[in-house]
Amino acid sequence: QLQLVESGGGLVQPGGSLRLSCGTSGSTLDGYGIAWFRQAPGKEREPVACISSSDGSTYYADSVKGRFTISSDNAKNTVYLQMNSLKPEDTAVYYCAAGPLVAAQAMGVADFGSWGQGTQVTVSS
Repeated sequence: QLQLVESGGGLVQPGGSLRLSCGTSGSTLDGYGIAWFRQAPGKEREPVACISSSDGSTYYADSVKGRFTISSDNAKNTVYLQMNSLKPEDTAVYYCAAGPLVAAQAMGVADFGSWGQGTQVTVSS
């Protein structure tokens, strides 16, 4: 089973950038959709972006389109989330998760069975 570990979170000013990394072990990325989710205090966990290992297709939540970019380095078994033009409302714990390829486009939380421990992103001046 795939194990996932996030890194790269931190404190950034509005308008700034961060790059999150999701390192994986236990398996290659083949056959998985790898997604980023986030959860703000008092709110439900929500999808952010997902990448399909089969063809590299990417999917984004409307709230991050044009600002965030998901990518993968299959040789390093790592998935990245480049976050630009960050806003205070992007503040949350960010999780990466692995699920079946068929779950990649819809990004339903319940469809992703393997999760990392999360990394805090705080956008504040």
